[in-house]
Formats: sequence, structure tokens, C-alpha cells
Amino acid sequence: MRFTKLHGAGNDYLVIDGRGLEHDWAAVTRRITERHFGVGSDGLLVVAASRVAAIRMRVFNPDGSEAEMSGDGIRCFTKYVVDREIAKLEGGVLKVETGNGVRPVVPIREHGRVTGARVDMGKPRLRPEEVPVLLPPGVNVEGPLVDYPLLLERQAVAVTCVSMGNPHAATFIEDPVAQFPLHTLGPQVEHHPLFPNRVNFEVVNVLGPGKLRMRTWERGTGETLACGTGACAVAVAARLKGLVQGEVEIELLGGVLKVAWDGQGPVWLEGPVEEVFEGEWRE
Repeated sequence: MRFTKLHGAGNDYLVIDGRGLEHDWAAVTRRITERHFGVGSDGLLVVAASRVAAIRMRVFNPDGSEAEMSGDGIRCFTKYVVDREIAKLEGGVLKVETGNGVRPVVPIREHGRVTGARVDMGKPRLRPEEVPVLLPPGVNVEGPLVDYPLLLERQAVAVTCVSMGNPHAATFIEDPVAQFPLHTLGPQVEHHPLFPNRVNFEVVNVLGPGKLRMRTWERGTGETLACGTGACAVAVAARLKGLVQGEVEIELLGGVLKVAWDGQGPVWLEGPVEEVFEGEWRE
């Protein structure tokens, strides 16, 4: 089984052309993404045929669970299928079927190869039941859940909840994000009973007008060097809190992503993508 390893701002994925292949992709993912006994990655992307778009992307987390969407993953996926001419563009746009609907992607090229992409990530979902968040009995919130006090084992964190097709909870802090105990609190937030589908957790610093810094704990993965949907959720949360306007640059451990949201329409994500190597996985 041939695979290709790519990364988007350090968020690395293995891509397999799964068209015509029959595999237990969850089981394959658990083995191939393992960093000591497998190839190692933050997830597996499987290319599949689509009846509603040019191509379909399936996203699997290292624990074998299937995710709805990945902002960094879809850029890796786009480079893979466009550079190999697996899927055709329409007016310069690649339409990709995902677990969060059909997402239009505009590839960015240099010297004939894809080096980045700008992705229509769709409109954020902000109502608690859309994220989803299970609020305690008697607590009714119609609009966005902003700075909600989430009780953990020894402390509380104020989270703003956003769905970008997958659930996110972001907290904004004054202390540097590098000092935040993410590996201790990340699992507690991910598995908190407030989130029936688990949740991705972001911790954020505001650096200045239009500039943020974040770390992310991804459900089913742990801390990653970047998270595209997380960056989008953080940009939306920051705007809901009145901290930013328009386009935002977000610093992550693996690089910089750009996110734009006008407060009403879809969120646009732009970032780099690189191919690392190809190989063969033998079951």
C-alpha cells in the first residue's frame, strides 16, 4: 500500500489513494500513524471517489476515530490529488467532499507545484447544540457560548465554543501559552462530559491587532504543531470576544496560518503545505 507523507505547518498526515481498496481504515490508521512502530503522523487521509464533488477526503485520527474535517489535512490532501492529477479543478477551484460538506479549495502554486492553499471552511456553528455542548439542566444559551466556566479537576477555564464541522473550545489567557499545562488539562477538556463528541482544545494569547498565538490539543491525537480548524475556531472566538477584526495571523508551533471571517459568512483559511516523502506500507 503506497503512502505519501505531507505536512501543513507541521501538522503531518499520511495520504493513501484508497480508491478501489477495501481496508479497515481505522485499524490501518492506528498502526501506520504510530511514531515508534509505524511511519508516524497526526492522522491518515484516505482518497475516495465522490458523487457530489471532484474527490472525497476521509480523515482518521491516530486512535482510529474518523474526524469530520481537517484544515491542515485538506491542504495536504489538495496538494496530493492536484500534483498527481487525480482530481480536476473547476475555474481554479478544487471541490472536496468532507464530513463537513463540500469544501472549495483554491490551490496556491509555485513552479507548477502546490505549495499552499486557501480553503472555504464554511460558516462557523455557534449554538451550543450545534457544537455540540451539553449544558447543565436549567442553563439555556441561545447564541454563542462565550467564556463559559468549564470546571476541571483542580481549576476552571473560561472557554468559547465553536464548531468548524468539528467541535472546539478555546481559552484566552494572559500568561504565555508555552507555560500552559496543556498535557495535563488538554485530556480533561477533551473528555469533559460537557462535550458528548469530545472536543479539540485551544489555548490562546493575543499578541496585538490581528495577531494571535495558540497551542492546540486535538481529540484523538494530543498536542499537534498546528490545527487548521482550531485556528479558524480561535479566530471566530476572538472576534466574538471583540479582540480582532477581519484577517488574523495565528502563530502555531509549526508555522503561521491566516484566517479571515467577516462575522457573517464562511471562514477562510490559508496556509502552506509540503510533501516530505513517499513509501510503501506492508500489512
